[in-house]
Amino acid sequence: MSDETEQTQPGTSSALTELSARSEPHSLTRPETEWQRVSPRYIPVDMIGTLIFGAIATTAGFLPFWFGWQEGWFIGAGLALIFIITLALTPRRVRAIGYLLRDDDLLFRRGIMFQRFVAVPYGRMQLVDISRGPIARAFGLAELKFVTAAASSGVLIPGLPLAEAERLRDHLVAVAETRRAGL
Repeated sequence: MSDETEQTQPGTSSALTELSARSEPHSLTRPETEWQRVSPRYIPVDMIGTLIFGAIATTAGFLPFWFGWQEGWFIGAGLALIFIITLALTPRRVRAIGYLLRDDDLLFRRGIMFQRFVAVPYGRMQLVDISRGPIARAFGLAELKFVTAAASSGVLIPGLPLAEAERLRDHLVAVAETRRAGL
């Protein structure tokens, strides 16, 4: 056999490698799939929310110091440091949020160190809701939330442009109607 026409024989190590690569169970990082990411405009929305919460929590953390406990400033300084690190990681954390429309379900991911992947079957969706807070509304963004019968399966996709959120909601409702399972 020449090198150009070499074929893999069953039982060889290259055939086993090829077979194991093909039979890998539902890999979440398949090259043929394109994850949809949230809008980059969600970064300042998330940062503003973190700043507001961080300012309130840090102020509360300094209360023991202001009321006379000399070592109490460690609490406020520690909280301030945590929120500064959180703000620094916000752009990367937002870029890690994404969703993927597959044939039978919607796959949602988020997280950098602790990644969360949730698959929501279209036929199990009971409610698809769009919500917009005041900061997100100022940036033209919305959150899309789907609820299933399971209490822990609520998925929230933040940072979608309003038009995309409405389009996705309409698509999910239409697909869910055709694939009702167990109802």
